[in-house]
Amino acid sequence: MELAHSLLLNEEAYNQLGEFQRAEFIFEWLQFLEKLLPVTSRADIRENQKKLVEQLTSLLNNSPGPPTRRLLAKNLAVLYSTGDTFSVYQTIDKCNELIRSKDDSPSYLPTKLAAVVCLGYLYKKLGRILGNSFTDTVGNVLKAMKNAESQGRYEIMLSLQNILNGLGAAAIPCHRDIYKAARSCLTDRSMAVRCAAAKCLLELQNEAIFMWSTDLDSVVTLCFKSFEGSNYDVRLVVSKLLGTILARALTSKQITASTKHNFRRVSLEDVMELLGTGFLRGSCGFLRASGDMLKGTSSVSRDVRVGVTQAYVVFVSTLGAQWLERNFSAFLSHILDLVSQSHPKAVQSAMDAIGCRRCVSFILRATVGGLLGEKAQIAAAKEICQAIWKLKKVVDAAISDGNLETKINTTDVTASQHVLVCALQELGSLIHGLGTTAAPLLQDSSTGVLEAVISVILHPSISVRLTAAWCLRCIAVALPSHVSLLLDRCIERLSALKSCPEAVTGYSFAVAALLGAVKHCPLGIPHGKGKVIMTVAEDLLCSASQNSRISLQRMQAGWLLIAALMTLGPAVVQHHLPRILLLWKCIFPSSPKDLETEKTRGDAFTWQVTLEGRAGALCAIKSFVSHCAGLLTDEVVQRLLPPLPSAVDLLTQLSSIYKSYGNSLKTPSTVYRQKLYELLAVLPPKAYEGDFSAILKELVTDLTATDSQIDASAFLLPSLCHENDLLLLGPLLQETDHRFIEEQLLLGNSIAGGSLEYDPYSIYEKFAKGDSVPKPLPPALSVISAASRLFGVMFSHITESHRLQVLEQLLNSIKQTKGSRQQIVQLHVVSAFSTSLKHLANCKGSLGSEEVRRSALMLVMGALESNNPLLRCAAAECWARLAQVVSDSAFTAGLAQVSFDKLKSARDVVSRTGHSLALGCLYRYLGGISSTQHLNACVGILYTLSQDSTSPDVQAWALHSLSLIVDLAGPLYHVHVEPTLSLVLMLLLSVPPAYAEVHQSLGRCLNALITTLGPELQGSSTAVSALRTSCLLGCAVMQDNPDCLVQAQAISCLQQLHMFAPRHVNLSNLVSCLCMNLCSSYLLLRRAVVACLRQLVQREAAEVSEYAVALVKESKEDFTPDVNIREIGLEGALLGLLDKELDPRLCQDIKETLTHMLTSMAVEKLSFWLKLCKDVLAASADFNTVASIDTTQEEETAKGDDVSVLTSDSDDRFHPFRNPRWSTRVFAAECVCKIISQCENAGSAHFDITLAQERKQRDSRDDFLVLHLADLVRMAFMAATDHSDQLRLSGLQMLQIIVRKFAAVPEPEFPGHVILEQYQANVGAALRPAFAPETPPDVTAKACQVCSAWIASGVVSDLNDLRRVHQLLVSSLLKVQAGKEAQNEQYNESTSTMEVLAVLKAWAEVYIVAIEKQKNQCDAHKHSLKIVNSSEESYRDVTFSASGLLDLVQADLGTLSKLWLAALQDFALLTLPPEYASQLPAEGGTFYTAETIENARPHYYSSWALILYATALWLTSTGFIVVDPDEGVTNLSRPVTPTTMCQDSSTRPLVKSPEDVNTDRFHLILGISVEFLCSPGSDAAMENIIACLHALQALFDVPWPRSKIGGDQELGVELLNVLHRLILTRESPDIQLAALEVVRLILFAAQEHVKEKRRSAEVDDGAAEKETLPEFGEGKDTGGLVPGKSLVFATLELCVCILVRQLPQLNPKLTCSPAVPPGKHLLLSEDGSRLVAAALVILSDVPAICSPEGSVSVLPTILYLIIGVLKETAVKLRDGQLPLTVAASLQALKGLLSSPMARAEKSQNAWTDLLRSALVTVLDCWDQVDGLLQELDEISLLTAITVFVMSTSPEVTTVECLQKRCIEKFKTTLDSKDPLVQCKCYQLLHSIFQHTNKTVSYPYIHSLAPSIVGKLQETEKAKPENAAELQVIQEGIKVVTALTAAAEEQHRAHLVACFLPILISFLLDENALVSATISAKNLHEFALQTLMQIGPQYSSVFKKLMASSPTMKARLESAIKGNQESIKVKTTKHAKNPGKSSSIQLKTNFL
Repeated sequence: MELAHSLLLNEEAYNQLGEFQRAEFIFEWLQFLEKLLPVTSRADIRENQKKLVEQLTSLLNNSPGPPTRRLLAKNLAVLYSTGDTFSVYQTIDKCNELIRSKDDSPSYLPTKLAAVVCLGYLYKKLGRILGNSFTDTVGNVLKAMKNAESQGRYEIMLSLQNILNGLGAAAIPCHRDIYKAARSCLTDRSMAVRCAAAKCLLELQNEAIFMWSTDLDSVVTLCFKSFEGSNYDVRLVVSKLLGTILARALTSKQITASTKHNFRRVSLEDVMELLGTGFLRGSCGFLRASGDMLKGTSSVSRDVRVGVTQAYVVFVSTLGAQWLERNFSAFLSHILDLVSQSHPKAVQSAMDAIGCRRCVSFILRATVGGLLGEKAQIAAAKEICQAIWKLKKVVDAAISDGNLETKINTTDVTASQHVLVCALQELGSLIHGLGTTAAPLLQDSSTGVLEAVISVILHPSISVRLTAAWCLRCIAVALPSHVSLLLDRCIERLSALKSCPEAVTGYSFAVAALLGAVKHCPLGIPHGKGKVIMTVAEDLLCSASQNSRISLQRMQAGWLLIAALMTLGPAVVQHHLPRILLLWKCIFPSSPKDLETEKTRGDAFTWQVTLEGRAGALCAIKSFVSHCAGLLTDEVVQRLLPPLPSAVDLLTQLSSIYKSYGNSLKTPSTVYRQKLYELLAVLPPKAYEGDFSAILKELVTDLTATDSQIDASAFLLPSLCHENDLLLLGPLLQETDHRFIEEQLLLGNSIAGGSLEYDPYSIYEKFAKGDSVPKPLPPALSVISAASRLFGVMFSHITESHRLQVLEQLLNSIKQTKGSRQQIVQLHVVSAFSTSLKHLANCKGSLGSEEVRRSALMLVMGALESNNPLLRCAAAECWARLAQVVSDSAFTAGLAQVSFDKLKSARDVVSRTGHSLALGCLYRYLGGISSTQHLNACVGILYTLSQDSTSPDVQAWALHSLSLIVDLAGPLYHVHVEPTLSLVLMLLLSVPPAYAEVHQSLGRCLNALITTLGPELQGSSTAVSALRTSCLLGCAVMQDNPDCLVQAQAISCLQQLHMFAPRHVNLSNLVSCLCMNLCSSYLLLRRAVVACLRQLVQREAAEVSEYAVALVKESKEDFTPDVNIREIGLEGALLGLLDKELDPRLCQDIKETLTHMLTSMAVEKLSFWLKLCKDVLAASADFNTVASIDTTQEEETAKGDDVSVLTSDSDDRFHPFRNPRWSTRVFAAECVCKIISQCENAGSAHFDITLAQERKQRDSRDDFLVLHLADLVRMAFMAATDHSDQLRLSGLQMLQIIVRKFAAVPEPEFPGHVILEQYQANVGAALRPAFAPETPPDVTAKACQVCSAWIASGVVSDLNDLRRVHQLLVSSLLKVQAGKEAQNEQYNESTSTMEVLAVLKAWAEVYIVAIEKQKNQCDAHKHSLKIVNSSEESYRDVTFSASGLLDLVQADLGTLSKLWLAALQDFALLTLPPEYASQLPAEGGTFYTAETIENARPHYYSSWALILYATALWLTSTGFIVVDPDEGVTNLSRPVTPTTMCQDSSTRPLVKSPEDVNTDRFHLILGISVEFLCSPGSDAAMENIIACLHALQALFDVPWPRSKIGGDQELGVELLNVLHRLILTRESPDIQLAALEVVRLILFAAQEHVKEKRRSAEVDDGAAEKETLPEFGEGKDTGGLVPGKSLVFATLELCVCILVRQLPQLNPKLTCSPAVPPGKHLLLSEDGSRLVAAALVILSDVPAICSPEGSVSVLPTILYLIIGVLKETAVKLRDGQLPLTVAASLQALKGLLSSPMARAEKSQNAWTDLLRSALVTVLDCWDQVDGLLQELDEISLLTAITVFVMSTSPEVTTVECLQKRCIEKFKTTLDSKDPLVQCKCYQLLHSIFQHTNKTVSYPYIHSLAPSIVGKLQETEKAKPENAAELQVIQEGIKVVTALTAAAEEQHRAHLVACFLPILISFLLDENALVSATISAKNLHEFALQTLMQIGPQYSSVFKKLMASSPTMKARLESAIKGNQESIKVKTTKHAKNPGKSSSIQLKTNFL
């Protein structure tokens, strides 16, 4: 194929190929040429033009296939348009010659067609350049058409379309001729020709004015004719033609002179009348009324009506949304008039009426629902309301008019019914779509929407009553706040009008519909409503028999209400279950005898009532089983069973009852059957085992009833076929945008589809899809589908002999019928049997013996050869399922053999299609036929069939079957891949485009082949690349196919290829193809496009986006999508599409695509994305009622809108999104939140304005989120104040995120302020509406979170500003205090729980933050006092805001604390395990009711943690002193615990002491915490765990709770174990640190307890001897610790866990293993270091709670760990700082060594030994591997030694060998080269030299003092170079000074004599002082200062020395003199200097 890539055809290569390969080669070359010509230079083209033209024209004679001829023509046209045109006339003449040729043989046909196509493309591209040659050409082509066959007519029409396109107005002379030709083709018998003709006429009407002026009527009639017998594609194209022409006729202004005299202006009325005629009278038209029409027999054929319906939609869409807004009332009245009584023929039969209503609803949905924005939709809803009011008046007048004309008027009444049904349906759908945005519409009293709908509930027609009820349901789902009010209103009317039949049914429908709506309203209805409804229902049922006039209605209404009540779920139903079961039991006779007596009594009417009642009861129980499965206990099932036998008995008697009482019982008995079957199908079959045979008999009778004339295949079978096989049956069964009306055409003429009045019980069921009305089928059909479902369930449960009997009976009944009836019976039987096979396969059952199999086979076999393609399809599936159930390879092989034999012998299409599909289906359920010869046979036969060009059907079915086999045969198929691919390509290149179904099957084959090859396609071998090229070639052919579904296949094939071999798919071509089809009119193509985009953007979002924009910029005329990619990019286009799309799956895909694009690109294209979201959100701003803060912008948008109303649609580009729907706006708001989180991951500059501005200046392309803060706040504000509740929630969420993320960003221009401060007005204004009384609780709850976030963020420091938001929370708190009485009656009680808890949680958050701030500021204040002696004022400033915030809360704290405690009490009750349910309070808790306990739980779970923490803080702050501010201190004993808050006074304990109250509260908090921490679910939020740990910390911060836990060791151990488990399971450092803090406090509590016991013991035993004191603390006298009981053990376990997790080397088991290299030091993370430090602090405290013996047993462990940490982490850091862990281990060591246990008598010796060993360990650290010495930190180890020397008793360290080693270490360190080390060493020695015990300090002084002095003497020569060296000398001087002081009298003089000369040598004279370095100067000053101190102390020595050395004296004097001169300067320096040395000492002073 590479050889095909050249400008000229490589003829050498071409001639070597076989015939089929040549076709491929040519196509590949032409494809390459198409890409090459536009980019080749003109000169090159001219050079090769002659040869190229020759090659291309010679190909014409090679009979090219359809795709090849199109490409060939395109290339010729491009060649002439870029090269020279002089030889073009020869080419045209040649083509004309070919067309004129008399050769009519089939082999010559492709050449003729190619010539026709070439002409079309040449004229299209070159147009007027070709001068007048076109008249001959057109004449020639039209002449050829006269005797052309369908392919010829098809190509000629398309060619004429191209010619017209190219020539434009120049072609006027030929217009009439072309018009005539196209007219005849528009009613052609070939559908493809009709489509082509419509396209041609669509092109023609651009220039041919007569089409929409003089000839308008005939064009319209022609279109109607074209609709007759049309298919979906024809209807789509012709309706486009019709709609466009009519729109053109209406809007045209231009009138040419020639047509002026006979041109009439067309008005809207005329256009509507034209369309209406087609809708009402069909294609007989209005020109001649046929005889049939006058007799009133003919009804309009459905396809014409459906076509006209689509034309209406096209007409309105073409004129646009603004036109519709202006002309809506005229349009509406015309559309509704279509189903009014003014055209009685249209609605004469129920069937026609249903069909017409569907069409009208579709027109309204597609125009009003699809085109209008929300504002316009509300206006439309008002118009529809007016229409309903008008009709209502007519009905009222007719009913009240009691004169003789009543008869005539009743027809009027029924006449209005269809109009009302359509109006109500559209009103319902509109409001459902608008959601809460429709609130203003319902509040508008002038319109009176609710009044209008409720007023027609009393309409005489049942379908109107039902639709009104459904409309109310839509209103309820859209506006949940109305559900309760509407229910009350309807129940009240129902009770008041109990004796009016219309009112009873109408209002009961309404109540049932509203109950069905409740499950779509998350806020629910009050629990008590269930009780009211149950009472009404019972009342209706009991009073049914009182008044025979309305007994039927009451019976139906009562059961309907009960059935609807079930949808509220178990929580409501369980309270009424006993009464329901009683009613159920009473409705059926209790014994067969009673049934007999029933039969003898009664008349037709009583039977009708009885059957209705029993059907209702069955329906109610079915509803119970499906909605309350949780209540189906064995006991309840037992109570459900008794009436069943009686119900079945009645079923068997029905036929005889029906015979006795005649036809009036037909419908009730059918409904009864249906309801019984439906109930039995959901009950377990065991329940009615005894009645199996009776039921089956009835089922068989129903399934094989010969009187049923209705072909129900379209209802029964699709669910039984596999969805992929349905693709074979054409677009009617596929999902399209017109499915709603196209469905009618599927059904036979005897039925129009479902409608609500067929089964009122469906009104409360779940919506099937979106907002469409439930469409139950007529009872005659429903009973069949119920029977076949039940048959499926029962067949798998009956015995084998019974199965055989049933199957034979079914077979016989099929044999006994003939013709169409036989087909109907066959269809019922197959659907029932297929269902039973499905059940058998699911329960892994077997079918039975040979006979049963044989009968089953016979049954399916017959259907496989049925004339109904749908039945064949279902039978093939059934055939395969049969093989699956039998699962015996011999049987399966037999089945396949049957098909093989049939296919070899049969010649008819029916059996060939059926059996070929059967072969493919067999593979679907049995990978088991894995024998290769079987596969070869299948493939061979299907190859042959797929090349049978005489029957496209056979080809399509065979190829489809082949695609199944390719897909399912797995690796076995690899051998066949190449030949199959060749076959597919050959057919793609040769099958005529008119056979779209063959191309679709080929597409499926190609897709399956690509999947089979999979990742192999990436390979580089020649074989693989050949396969890959073929796949790409196949995709290219399919992309060029005119059929949209084939293009969809091509896209999904390319998507597969892109997944497996991304490098080989040309992304830019693919993206351009996707953009072209983004707005296709075919749903499946749009789905394919978006699914492909979704995959592409996951990998390369940026590329896809760039290609899309580039494509729009490059393309000239070919590409004008409905969406404006140029302005708003692909992302904006997708957002626009999301707004228009109604298909849920497609919308989901679009959202995912956008989300992927956002995640990968939002940060780079930040402004672009934010602008997109802002445009979408701002588009609704003009619709807002809330006044905006930012008025300037508001005014601008308002102005913009005024302008846009006056301009035409072309100005859309100014506002990319016109009135987006609320769901789109919600998505945009969610996108903004995602953008913020993306920016958070992208870097800190997004949240730091200074950094952002800097970087923006550096590179203006950079963009940062913080720079768009104003936009973010504005978007959040717009969303939060919208009418739509969903959007308000999203807006508040966005606001909360903004507050959280930006709270800390400082404002650079105003230091001390934050950037968010300027938006406080916006935030306040956004929050205020959420606290309005009518706001739904979920919005208020969300707003509470935002309030607390805002107050807690600390953005606003001024209290007066804070008060605005604070006031909102206060108002909510007042609402909470009002309690249950003030609850909202609109929603379920659990919503008030939600609101209350949200308020309490918000207050808790504010309180927690206030306390934290206060704490931080106290710390800061203490710190500031230390550092600088600050004045009072500055302190006051600091604490103002914190204490201010605390003051705000303090006012309500008394109330809050009670409410918090009550909420916690509730939470504690709700978390009890189910077995304690009986102990819960009967009437519920403080904030929840007992009935709504399940709904309340989640709200408690989401808010308890913060409330717990706040309560703990409050209790801590009061120190657990119970003082109720309301009661004064006197009444201290009256308890305020929440336990008493919900109990009455009788059960209240009389007195509870404060101690008890405190204990209760303590255990409440501790209990909740421990229970939660024991097993926080894996999904438990981090915040909850941390809040819980903080609460425990707060609790143990005060003495009283500590005494409780200290005194109760078991409790302590349990808590520690819980914390240990938490640390093990949660990795988060925050959680672990918080847990360690709690551990520390528990240990502290235990220490306090032990101390207290020791103290009291000492006091008690004051007189006794000390020895007899009992030992306190763990370990008693033995030192043993019991795991599980010991606090010490638990603490150690926990600390070891932390330490080993951070430093695995500490684990002795690991250290021996080779995994850990010895001695390699680890640098821990900051968090790790903090954890280790915290654990060490705890360790050092452990001995304090042990007895002396106990302390001995734990000491080794503790020492091992502390020294282990020191050893592992003592690494040198650059700045000489100590690592945190080292500092902590030294601190811990110091704490441990100074423990009193080390000195206690009983433990002293053991401690001494252990501490010595520990010291040895420290010393040994040095002597480890030499190689590692350099990174070990000597300072840390020296400090550790010093700690030992200083903190232990002398006998530990004065052992000679140890002392010697210690001194040795100091010696080596003193010689260190590092000044820092030396310096530290001096400091440590300084402290050792000063040790009080001489035995300790002297050895060190003796060994080390000489070398220190020696070092100082050396310094005389080498002065210090830098600050570090200077510090070393200073430290040395200090050490010697200290030595001097410590020396004994007799040696002191000697020391001073040595020391003074050294100091004096550091002094400088005046000259040297000027030029000296800073270090030398500082040394000079320091020495002088020291001399001044020492001199006076040892004056005698000093004087002596001065006298002996005059030079020294002179030096000293000059220095002092200099000093006095510059005393001022000196003092400042002097003040600075010592600070330096002391700062380090502070940090590391562990001594």
